[in-house]
Amino acid sequence: MSAESAALSSERKKGTFLVLIGATLWGVSGNVAQYLFTEHGFNAEWLTVVRLLFSGLILLGLAYTRENNNIWGIWKSKEDSIGIIIFAIFGTLSVQYTYLAAILHGNAATATVLQYLAPVLITCYLAIRLKRFPDRPVIVALILALLGTFLLVTGGSIGKLSITGLALFWGLASAVALAFYTLQPGKLLAKWGAMIVVGWGMLVGGIVFSFIYPPWKFIGQWSLSSFFAVAFIIIFGTFIAFYFYLESVKYLEASKVSLLASIEPLAAAFIAVIWFKIKFGLPEWLGTFCIIGTITILSWVKEK
Repeated sequence: MSAESAALSSERKKGTFLVLIGATLWGVSGNVAQYLFTEHGFNAEWLTVVRLLFSGLILLGLAYTRENNNIWGIWKSKEDSIGIIIFAIFGTLSVQYTYLAAILHGNAATATVLQYLAPVLITCYLAIRLKRFPDRPVIVALILALLGTFLLVTGGSIGKLSITGLALFWGLASAVALAFYTLQPGKLLAKWGAMIVVGWGMLVGGIVFSFIYPPWKFIGQWSLSSFFAVAFIIIFGTFIAFYFYLESVKYLEASKVSLLASIEPLAAAFIAVIWFKIKFGLPEWLGTFCIIGTITILSWVKEK
């Protein structure tokens, strides 16, 4: 193997490691949030606002040191300012709150898997916008997504939900929010980079939500374990997970990064079953793998 091939192989391994760890941390953080809800009486509103504020400050702090202090330029353009505010409220804030609400009313496993219906919604939106009928692989992916969702929310029993109506509502709302979060900031990301855009999105989203639910309005029980759980969600489940994901894009194609990131719902499901003894029977597992299969197909189509 030549030195160039060896270097390329090493970069691919590094990129694969980074995205797998980042996605796994996202999956773990969902279960940690469930722990705070069930064991310590925390609510989704407080955890959302605190997560956004602290994670936004950390990301912008890192961007300040890496981007030659150019984190304020985004506010000098009226168009960019409006864009980041829309992204903050309807993208970042919405996706964080709906996801945590889905966990609160259900569990981390189903909430994470339902959120991963976002690529399907994006595909449907683009097909309508471009007035182009989906190709055969995309149709197969959509069928898999529908089948997976049916199995996940009904347990295979027609006419009966295996999760609460609120868990289903917030899970689907999370998928819609994630689709918007993915599509809306395209121009901002190209111009300013992900760290600045997402950092401001989190911070502004947290500030806006503070007027609805102030961060000092705490509900729950503090203990050493709950303190470390909150710290884990902010540092490992948000900042480090996002940073690793960003770094992985430097070494791998975006389509492969998206595909490898689909380990998140699988990790969330496994941890929920082991940690919280969540009942995840054969239909739920089949539904999970159907949705992961959907992501795999859509990633392949994107690469082609």
